[in-house]
Amino acid sequence: MKILKSLPAKLVLGVIIGMVIGLFLATDTLPPALNTGVMQVIVTVKYILNQLINFCVPLIIIGFIAPSITKLGSNASRMLSVALILAYVSSLCAALLSAGAGFVLIPNLHIASSVDGLREVPEAVFQLDIPQIMSVMSALVISVMVGLAATLSKATVISQALEEFQRIVLLIVTGVVIPILPIFISATFCTLAFEGTITKQLPVFLIVVIIVMIGHYLWLAVLYGIAGAYSGKNPLDVLRHYGPAYITAVGTMSSAATLAVALRCAKKSKVLRRDMIDFGIPLFANIHLCGSVLTEVFFVMVVSKILYGSLPSAGTLILFCALLGVFAIGAPGVPGGTVMASLGLITGILRFDDAGTALMLTIFALQDSFGTACNVTGDGALTLMLTGYAEKHNIKEQNINFSL
Repeated sequence: MKILKSLPAKLVLGVIIGMVIGLFLATDTLPPALNTGVMQVIVTVKYILNQLINFCVPLIIIGFIAPSITKLGSNASRMLSVALILAYVSSLCAALLSAGAGFVLIPNLHIASSVDGLREVPEAVFQLDIPQIMSVMSALVISVMVGLAATLSKATVISQALEEFQRIVLLIVTGVVIPILPIFISATFCTLAFEGTITKQLPVFLIVVIIVMIGHYLWLAVLYGIAGAYSGKNPLDVLRHYGPAYITAVGTMSSAATLAVALRCAKKSKVLRRDMIDFGIPLFANIHLCGSVLTEVFFVMVVSKILYGSLPSAGTLILFCALLGVFAIGAPGVPGGTVMASLGLITGILRFDDAGTALMLTIFALQDSFGTACNVTGDGALTLMLTGYAEKHNIKEQNINFSL
């Protein structure tokens, strides 16, 4: 029964239990007052756990990225530049792949939209707000700036303090974040099943979602293939450990909330350098959103076809993809972060009106979890590329004395 105690088993069990409870409550078998009360408790638990997880995210980013930069020494700025280029190129190419597929497939699809009729979810009994000490992007920027400044100034005291902070954050991750994830995922799927998203909204664009998911897997195959060829290592030794991270991303719909599990998965690989893991995985969780970008490009083309009767021009879409890659780097790794950050592009470049924007947000939410899972899993491939780059350029590996 050891397998039932593993994180993947707990995550899958959480998904199943959440969906069963949500669908049961949606049948109104229980008295209305009791039915509402149960859902209010579940929504309250979901809200509090989400607040707690989000509070820990900036701490995780600072605790892993800043010390990792100081450990890289004089190579820190170079490795950061390489990481940024990898993230942008991956997102841009994924977007262009999606656009190409859209021009070929969408004209042959017959899709009818229907986003009404969702069941109203009761409000939480109370809301315990736990504000983050800073935003995710602020944490990312301060991690990079402090790490680089400490490296360039050779500030040994600060560097040692950052390493101590890293160990503290590790205890928070293993003792708080990972244990509550299955409960949070269960509550999330319970809410989705109760309101009818799973049973009503998902079939609306089922064909489109399937196409997008196939695109995710194709792009992951490309990334891992390139990473393996460049690094000279077997990419499957990275990919085969990413099951728990993929499932967690599906449940949380957040790259940032999945960060703790992604770190644990990457640590199990024997071909990834540990210093590249601690540097790359937290960084890519916030700047590498290839799956979300791929999804958004295909969906804006579908919405454009449905509401406005035609696809955007090739030139307009190329400009949209190029800028979307930049916006993805700055988008928060939270549910819907990519599409929310790029609303200006959707309305400004594609000229979507209120109806187009609302429909875009709705259908993006239907598969946001799978796009996030692609983002997280793709981070492993980019980290393998960083490992290959460090070895090819004789960047000495730093010793790290902990594990996830």
